[in-house]
Amino acid sequence: MDKNVNTTRKISAQPHFHQRAEEIQPYRTVTHALPLDLEEPVRLEMTERLNDLLADTMTIRDLYKKSHWQVAGATFYQLHLLFDKHYDTQVELVDSIAERIQLLGGVSLAMGADVAETTKIDRPPRGREEVPAQLSRLLDAHKVIIGQARSLARRASQLGDEGTNDLAVSEVLRTNELQTWFLSEHLVNVPLVTAADPSSGATKRIAP
Repeated sequence: MDKNVNTTRKISAQPHFHQRAEEIQPYRTVTHALPLDLEEPVRLEMTERLNDLLADTMTIRDLYKKSHWQVAGATFYQLHLLFDKHYDTQVELVDSIAERIQLLGGVSLAMGADVAETTKIDRPPRGREEVPAQLSRLLDAHKVIIGQARSLARRASQLGDEGTNDLAVSEVLRTNELQTWFLSEHLVNVPLVTAADPSSGATKRIAP
């Protein structure tokens, strides 16, 4: 080694701004030879399907926050809290799905623009909607995700990816089924104060 070469690295407290570099892994690829006992084609298919599910889960997450902020009317307080509770649960699902993709050696979607290009859930208007429309829009989104979760679970089981099957069923499917039930009950048109007189037709109320 040349003794005239200075090998001492200068240390500085100055931050290095505006750095860029090539991607270390392209999207729609998986890393090789992971010790997971799952072949690369299986991991490629599973990460592709999981990213579709991730995009829809990120979309319904944001749809819940929009509904939380914009809800109006007599049920404001109850739905304001319910929407935020469902939002928090969807946040956890987003993390679980994304981490499963990375665990399988893939690259998870992350940015809003990419999610918007991928999701199968209809985009809502920017303005506020009535409560029945908000609820119906959320239920339609849940239906998309539930269908995806069932399909993913079946395919993962066929390919021997029981970890993805467990995620799809135990976390995604059961959570979305439960939230669907909670929302659906808010669209049942039942009286709040006086019950219908069964002998006189459904529209007549029993006087107090």
